[in-house]
Amino acid sequence: MLDSVAAPRDMRRMLQNVLHVALGGAIGAALRYLTGIGVIRLFGHHDFPLAIITVNVIGSFVMGAFVVAAAKHGLTYFAPLVMTGLLGGYTTFSAFSLETMTLIERGQHTHAALYVALSVVLSVGALALGLLAARSVWA
Repeated sequence: MLDSVAAPRDMRRMLQNVLHVALGGAIGAALRYLTGIGVIRLFGHHDFPLAIITVNVIGSFVMGAFVVAAAKHGLTYFAPLVMTGLLGGYTTFSAFSLETMTLIERGQHTHAALYVALSVVLSVGALALGLLAARSVWA
């Protein structure tokens, strides 16, 4: 009997989390766009991706601050909205940075280095393959 009561509650919680992620993601994506426009207006267009690095650094800083604040003040229930949604929409680099630091803080330095190297090499490689595949189809 308890399982039949818990299931709808769990489903409601899951749906609520999904909606929080979606809301945060929409806000984060809009903030990413606005930050990019702001950086370009402040510094002009450059060959160096200044807008993207600005977003990645800001997002990583906010992720670090939020993790500590949420744990200290019992606000971890905001994680789907803030971490996955808002910061995920703003920059996925903040999640990458958090995972890397988590491995380092656990003393798993080899795993951290492997994670960084594989993430960069495989992601850039996958993008290159995607470009190649799409260009061969739509050339």
